[in-house]
Amino acid sequence: MTDPMIRLGADIGGTFTDVVLEVHGVRHSTKVLTTYAAPEEAIVTGLHRVCALAGIAPGRIGQIIHGTTLATNALIERRGAHTGLITTQGFRDVVEMRQESRFEQYDLNLTLPLPLLPRAQRHVIAERMDADGGVLIPLDPAAITALCDEIRPHGYQSIAVGLLHAYANPAHERLIRDVLARALPGVMVSLSSDVSPQMREYERFNTTIANAYIQPLIASYLGRLGDRLAAEGAACPVFLMHSGGGIMDIATAAAYPVRLVESGPAGGAVFAADIAARHGLNRVLSFDMGGTTAKICLIRDATPKTARVFEVARSYRFKKGSGMPISIPVIDMVEIGAGGGSLAHVDALNQIRVGPESAGSEPGPAAYGRGGTRPAVTDADLTLGRLDPVAFAGGTIPLDPGAAQTALMAHVGDVLTMDATTAAWGVSEVVDETMANAARVHAVENGEDLSTYTMIAFGGAAPLHAARLCEKLGIAACLIPPGAGVGSAIGFLRAPFSFEAVRSHFMPLGDFDPAGVTAIFAALREEAETFVRSCDATAPISAVARVFMRYPGQGWDIPVTLPDGFADAPDADTLQTLFADAYTALFGRTVQGLAPEITVWSVDARTPVPPVTPVPATPAGVLPAGDGATRALFDAASGAWDTARVQPRAALPPGAPLPGPALITEDETTVVVPASRTATMLADGCIALSLKEPS
Repeated sequence: MTDPMIRLGADIGGTFTDVVLEVHGVRHSTKVLTTYAAPEEAIVTGLHRVCALAGIAPGRIGQIIHGTTLATNALIERRGAHTGLITTQGFRDVVEMRQESRFEQYDLNLTLPLPLLPRAQRHVIAERMDADGGVLIPLDPAAITALCDEIRPHGYQSIAVGLLHAYANPAHERLIRDVLARALPGVMVSLSSDVSPQMREYERFNTTIANAYIQPLIASYLGRLGDRLAAEGAACPVFLMHSGGGIMDIATAAAYPVRLVESGPAGGAVFAADIAARHGLNRVLSFDMGGTTAKICLIRDATPKTARVFEVARSYRFKKGSGMPISIPVIDMVEIGAGGGSLAHVDALNQIRVGPESAGSEPGPAAYGRGGTRPAVTDADLTLGRLDPVAFAGGTIPLDPGAAQTALMAHVGDVLTMDATTAAWGVSEVVDETMANAARVHAVENGEDLSTYTMIAFGGAAPLHAARLCEKLGIAACLIPPGAGVGSAIGFLRAPFSFEAVRSHFMPLGDFDPAGVTAIFAALREEAETFVRSCDATAPISAVARVFMRYPGQGWDIPVTLPDGFADAPDADTLQTLFADAYTALFGRTVQGLAPEITVWSVDARTPVPPVTPVPATPAGVLPAGDGATRALFDAASGAWDTARVQPRAALPPGAPLPGPALITEDETTVVVPASRTATMLADGCIALSLKEPS
């Protein structure tokens, strides 16, 4: 019999699949190498491991919450379904023309990324709406039938429908859907007016194509996952983490799989926000470094920053504008190819480069002994003494230091005339500086000063690099929470059921229409709550309304969160004040003499999360004598070897300061405490890394 107090979170990453089981508040976790051919197999393996640790049968699990990189990887690797696009005549090439912006202004050989669909798979039909939803060119049903005859020989598995201004009036898109259902049964159809009903046709069309492109793959996977879990006795409801930081049901995930992009990283941001709330921290930098990528997110007042457009598959050193825009609600974060499996090489200028290519789990870093011959960040960490070759991943994956050094010498050391230690140091410093620079840029773009922030580091590789990152960023305080190695999976278990409904409706503030605004918010709230009710029919639902605003002539807008009750009694003066405050917070001043305009409206409906319990004060503790275990550890700041104390995390008493250099070990990760820091276990099990007191 299932127990609602037994919940399982499973996060499929590029290298590891993390599985966490909570049984009445007691947590058990494991890491399993991701099985690319059948990702559900890693989840099943992890499920049996944690059930054995907890001493329960899989049939007692009451709820499974899952996040996956499958959607992201399918877009990056371009291995989705055979997909076609139907769009308004004259707009066939929108997804290829992009916004005509150059993300690297002075690169004469700049190559723009190719669209997901080649031109031959993009089809047009005569119809036209204006920006207010009025019909300019009616859509002839006979023309749709003729188009179906034209595209039938292509054998599409999925079709995206993106018409001009369909966000204002979806009638033509829905008519095409109905005819396609009759003429091409079995073909999946994605409408831009459903997937992303927002202005800016390039982003909307691209998002709809991405949804259609991965829909058959995700639908097949979710079906296999449900069947596989049921066969193992876990026949409980399965929910999916979405990119906005909430949970949705399988049916919604199958209909809108593009909302699963960034689902794993979103769980990590929720995990960090929960830790921030417990510690009363209102400025937090979330640092999530796994096997394939590193993610950085700003969290203010225990709430991750959100956005409605982000990019995947950036092709040019992860520069903004070089990727594929996805226009959906998402937790705003910077993601870079800097994980434990990120591969290092020397470029034509004799500079060390790390990522974005990753060794993944197959074959993995050279030290894994699974056929990898190129050096990864994990090989550098092992060479620098940060990892125990015998106890890595709880002893389930023995590491080969000789193989790691051989790979480093072959691809870095011999090329640059360095020894293995210097080559490993170079790889480590490059990846750390890449992450630090990404954090600096993200902070500047959001008008934030990172020196006032606390870092919360999690993911299998983050505790190895967090202290060095703090040194580079000038951050004084860092927390490594318990379960850091599986933080995203824990975050799944902290997330609410939620759905954010978004719609474009252009309205200058000078033409503010209170009745129209109330109607827009009412429709959005009904849409959002309907999706949440499909997950939980009885829980209370709260809703947060937002608008996105700009000054006339600006090509971008900023979010403005509205107070409770505004949607029922809107007024222009309040909105003007809120916009001015938000604009000033970002840019330091407003633009005088211009009345702002509203471009996008949203309502985020979600179930409540349990209130957090503040962390009690940590009593003073005394560090135990220990067993005298030490290990040689290379200090990146000084560039010298030192002798570090090896301290099991489970044996570190609360309140006892552990000065660096030291290594705090656990099954899922290792916390590196450099000579510049002191580690202290707090009352809730978090490890605080703080600057040493000056002597």
